[in-house]
Amino acid sequence: MKKSAWFLVGLMLVLSMFLAACSGGGETTTEPEEPAEETPAAEEPAEEPASNDPVTGGDLIIGSTGAPTMFNTLYSSDASSSDIEGMIFDSLMGSDLEFNPVTDGGLAETFDASEDGKEFTIKIVENAKFHDGEPLDADDVVFTYNIPLSPDYDGVRKSYFENIETVEKVDQYTVKFTLKQVDAQFPVVSLGFGILPEHILGEVPVADMGEHEFNTKNPIGSGPFKFEEWKDGEYVKVVANADYWDGRPYLDSITYKLVPDANAILAQLQAGDIDYYAGIAQPDVPTVESFADAANLRLESGLALSYTFLGFNQRIEKFQDKNVRQAITHAIDRKAIVENVMSGLGEVAHVPESPLSWAYNPDVPTFEYDVEKAKQMLADAGWTPGSDGILEKDGERFSVEVKTNQGNKVREDIVVILQQQLKEVGIEIKPQIVEFSALIADIDPGVWNFEGIVLGWSLGVDPDPSGIFHTKEIEAGLNFTGYSNPALDELMDAQLQELDKEKRKAMIGEIQAGLAEDQPYTFLYYPEEFRAVPKNLEGYEFHPKNQMYHINKWWLKAE
Repeated sequence: MKKSAWFLVGLMLVLSMFLAACSGGGETTTEPEEPAEETPAAEEPAEEPASNDPVTGGDLIIGSTGAPTMFNTLYSSDASSSDIEGMIFDSLMGSDLEFNPVTDGGLAETFDASEDGKEFTIKIVENAKFHDGEPLDADDVVFTYNIPLSPDYDGVRKSYFENIETVEKVDQYTVKFTLKQVDAQFPVVSLGFGILPEHILGEVPVADMGEHEFNTKNPIGSGPFKFEEWKDGEYVKVVANADYWDGRPYLDSITYKLVPDANAILAQLQAGDIDYYAGIAQPDVPTVESFADAANLRLESGLALSYTFLGFNQRIEKFQDKNVRQAITHAIDRKAIVENVMSGLGEVAHVPESPLSWAYNPDVPTFEYDVEKAKQMLADAGWTPGSDGILEKDGERFSVEVKTNQGNKVREDIVVILQQQLKEVGIEIKPQIVEFSALIADIDPGVWNFEGIVLGWSLGVDPDPSGIFHTKEIEAGLNFTGYSNPALDELMDAQLQELDKEKRKAMIGEIQAGLAEDQPYTFLYYPEEFRAVPKNLEGYEFHPKNQMYHINKWWLKAE
């Protein structure tokens, strides 16, 4: 997903508690044959596979506190759906561990760009097939990319494709993209969407595509795993695609098990009912470490390509004043949140980009914890204490309902802390804990049913910030808070046309400084991420963006 992918929330679902992971292929026995008249010479024993050679078999059970919404990358907007889509669908391009665009693992066999950066010719692999056995070729690529180019497309990803002039079939396995203008993020972002089957969806009107049963009942892609079942509120199961063009994945199946309560997930990890969980709250790390050995688990960790934030609906008048937003940030002790809520396993954030990014700018305006300064800034903005100590202005109390997602213990704790800290400056916070899918529905374009919200952005591998903060993204995109700065809009447009990486970095740094000054969000922290994985899981690499990175290469070593 592009710059913004949606929200850091764990994910996953699956069968019931009796399903536990297998350690590899099953054993078979045969009845002995009757002995011959004469005993033949003993045969040489079959050569045992090397201990580090991958083996086939096993069901991996992944736990999640968040449920997916659908399986179609052009329309989904949450991390849970995205992770499952990554197993069902193939895209043209992928990214490596350094976030560079690569053909490895994607359908693109070769990728050639014109000197002016406006034309891209892609030769796709010739042996890819959809899960129903139909071949995947250039027609499917052209079909997929013409969906978001249609005026009837109503998905939140429209801006990711608006720079495409044409998508043309050159021959059966070659496609040419022509851009309206240079777009620096095109290879790594726009070419990362799952290819859809024209033979199934070709007659579906684009206006109906987002609601089509394909997205929920029977998604068919060309990826390493095939959709088998989605039992709402319980699990999603995918099975190995034996005919996968890049070789059959080693795991037989993967089951995503939905466990809305984070404590219950930890209990199931300890009991062996869940094998893999990528959403371990930082305060729970010592607990998991204490039982990891006995539960045959190990912890993998690294700084996540994400940040968590407090955002306000800027369609509400009081949040349109950046001085008020700055004052709120001054009133929040973010260091204490990192130290006490997250056990120190994170960093205070100041910009909407990860320190992992090549474009991260550390030299931006910062708003340190300063209660007295916050009080003064709010007073200067016309807010004065009422009889109960809560600020008032023009007869309105400064009372805000702040929502966050159920099951994320860190965020649940944060909204309580915000309630305590902001009360010190006269702001009343009313925490509301909401089931994840309902929360996503509340911030959908045109709905915007929130005042304040604590959530996280899972960032894309390209540092373009326009997907979240550009004015054009307010009505139908991901800029759900309604933030707008026309001067930064111009900079965001300009940086996408700069192919010189160092010049583009300077431009993005200027944008980050402007966003830090405006405080469209209170940027809370960059989390360190911890994932519990089976001790015998091989082929796994920690990718800060993609917890399912190269999942077709994962295998379970016999113990």
